[in-house]
Amino acid sequence: MPQSLDASAVRDWCSLALESLGREREDIDAINVYPVADGDTGTNLYLTVESAAQAVEAVFAAHETGHTSPALADVIRAMAHGALIGARGNSGTILAQLLRGMAERLGDGDHLAGALRRASELAREAVAHPVEGTILSVARAAADAAENAPTDALRAAYAGARAALAATPGQLAVLERAGVVDAGGQGLLTVLGALVQAVSGEAPPATSPAHARPARQDPSAEPCADSGPAFEVIYLLEADDESVARLRARLDGLGDSLVVVGGDGLWNVHVHVDDAGAAVEAGVEAGRPYRIRITHFDTAAGPAPREQAQRAVVAVVQGEGLADLYHQAGATTVLARPGEPPASGELVEAIRRAHAREVVLLPNDTSLRHTAAAAAEQARTAGVRVALIPTRSAVQGIAALAVHAPDRRFDEDVVAMTAAAGATRYAELAVAEHRSWTSAGVCQAGDVLGLIDGDVAVIGEDLTATALTLLDRMLSSGGELVTLVLGAAAPEGLSDRLESHVREGYLAVDTVTYEGGGDRSTPLLIGVE
Repeated sequence: MPQSLDASAVRDWCSLALESLGREREDIDAINVYPVADGDTGTNLYLTVESAAQAVEAVFAAHETGHTSPALADVIRAMAHGALIGARGNSGTILAQLLRGMAERLGDGDHLAGALRRASELAREAVAHPVEGTILSVARAAADAAENAPTDALRAAYAGARAALAATPGQLAVLERAGVVDAGGQGLLTVLGALVQAVSGEAPPATSPAHARPARQDPSAEPCADSGPAFEVIYLLEADDESVARLRARLDGLGDSLVVVGGDGLWNVHVHVDDAGAAVEAGVEAGRPYRIRITHFDTAAGPAPREQAQRAVVAVVQGEGLADLYHQAGATTVLARPGEPPASGELVEAIRRAHAREVVLLPNDTSLRHTAAAAAEQARTAGVRVALIPTRSAVQGIAALAVHAPDRRFDEDVVAMTAAAGATRYAELAVAEHRSWTSAGVCQAGDVLGLIDGDVAVIGEDLTATALTLLDRMLSSGGELVTLVLGAAAPEGLSDRLESHVREGYLAVDTVTYEGGGDRSTPLLIGVE
């Protein structure tokens, strides 16, 4: 097996790690008893890797227009930077530093064993008081095994990490009492397993968190870590090395679980303290802290039994008719009025109004992509897990809602909804407000425009005739289901005419029609699945 990565393999690594952590997130959360039994290690690692994956995708997207391929160094450093700015919790912050160490060596052409060694060293340096039996022990064992392997260093690293993880209960009393392995170490093993699969094409033998603890014990019934500080404080910090050195000393005196990762002027600071204000004030004195997150711990009685997470869908819609339709499907809606797109604060408020721990966000408009992304990030800082599905039209949102299943795992549900939305081509009728050039030619004010996937494909004078032409264009490449959403300006009988046209001209294609209301300049939306 090759012992090196290329840019595509790093991209695969991110995707596979995110997928694996998505499957194991709740199980890893359930065995989280150290350093605080707050049951969020799996979630924090997932969010950290999600940020890393987004940064990697941004690098690839920047090369698509120029038809070039990104370099390994650019991609692996983007992965590390994304993890740094999105790191959550103690384990997520340490994972970000591990990725930074790997990026330093792999970006300079070093082999994987050297990269794992540098990752382990940097991570230990970042932790104020390293403790054995944690993610640090698993990382060091992976590096040791890789360096001592005559061949196949990566699989050896995984095997070494797996053995080290199994030994963590014997190194840390709180793990032994609870009958669990270290949650952060379990998460790191999952990430390393994804790396093995990305490089070799074969997944290594898995160690499921569900089998990591003896059946005779339940972590929720066992004594937990000693009571500690009341707050977890995390923030990004722009500061120089000298100021960060002083900050480390200051924060070390204020609390525990201190981890400061990063470099080159940007740092991620994590600490558990009783005085959250003092921890933030120390950051202000050192430089410019931002993305400040303060979480209050409530673990005096030990971790509560985990219930099935409540899930909600939040969608942006135009028109009361669509709002009613989405409400009937169980979604919380944000009404977008003509010329007044919702701000990110409105989307955040809708997410809060949904009262859910897990939220799927459907912007239903290409222009709302960045607004929705900002709202999702803000909601995540409040502890809500948010998945943004980049729906570009209400009909794509309808397709996503049609396959929504709250009883599935969150990641499986999001994947199914994303696939349904992506498989739905969308079109709309609009009325031109003035003369202009379009991709289909020159249009005059008052012309009826037929748009497919956002681009003008048909220009006509009669609304019904243009709708029929547009529908034929959509069905020329096939389809099984046509969704029609009628706007306030749709002429009487339009739906009957279109449904009849489909029945007569396209066998085995079903049609469903909804009253959407909304902006009079958009009389019809069409979706084809």
